[in-house]
Amino acid sequence: MNLKEKLSRNETVFGTWIQTGNCVVAEILCEYGFDFIAMDMEHTEINEQEFANAARSIKGRSIPLARVRENDTIAIRRVLDSGAEGVIVPLVSTKEDALKAVAAAKYPPFGIRGFAFVRANGWGKEFDEYAITANKTILVIVMIESKQGVENIDDILSVDGVDGVLIGPYDLSGSYGVAGKTDHILVKNAKNDVLDACKRHGKAAGQHIVLPTKENVAEAIKEGYTFLALGMDTVFLAEGAKKTMEMTK
Repeated sequence: MNLKEKLSRNETVFGTWIQTGNCVVAEILCEYGFDFIAMDMEHTEINEQEFANAARSIKGRSIPLARVRENDTIAIRRVLDSGAEGVIVPLVSTKEDALKAVAAAKYPPFGIRGFAFVRANGWGKEFDEYAITANKTILVIVMIESKQGVENIDDILSVDGVDGVLIGPYDLSGSYGVAGKTDHILVKNAKNDVLDACKRHGKAAGQHIVLPTKENVAEAIKEGYTFLALGMDTVFLAEGAKKTMEMTK
């Protein structure tokens, strides 16, 4: 069962985040049972070649996802061709934004993704099978990061092909004029509005818990989040280094 099917059945999936773009890091993370590993190409220096190398390391061991740099047809197409099994699309604030993201990720007649012999289809060896199944298996997660996105959440989730949302709490806080205050009542209410809408539309609600604890992960599951990214490589490295040096004091 692929990631999209699990989410459609309301199963909770757990992944993590990569900021370094290092394929060895991807290999190490694959050893610990994450359902997906998402590469952040929006806020980092990770380029298409680095994504492709990491996707090679991940394939068959976890599910490679890419948070693309922007809601752009070619950006989405290229990571999918390189082996991403889903995209996380930033700054989706309107139904039109959602339609654009889905169209970029789907082959005709449901979208405008271009056909080619690429890594995703074994350089053509599995062309026919991939062309038939990709529209059913590729995951499209849209990021809700603005007050406008919250206000339009029902229209966004009405788009066929949107599998779920990932809330961007820091950008959301800035949009509400309380930058960095992710526990502010305005942000909490906005997140609840998105979560409730996901339940109404039968779509996955997601969040990135940068500093996961047993308590905050359990709370997210209780609230109804089913797409959870836990920590990230740079945080794991920093926390490990910090704990090591604390031993010397």
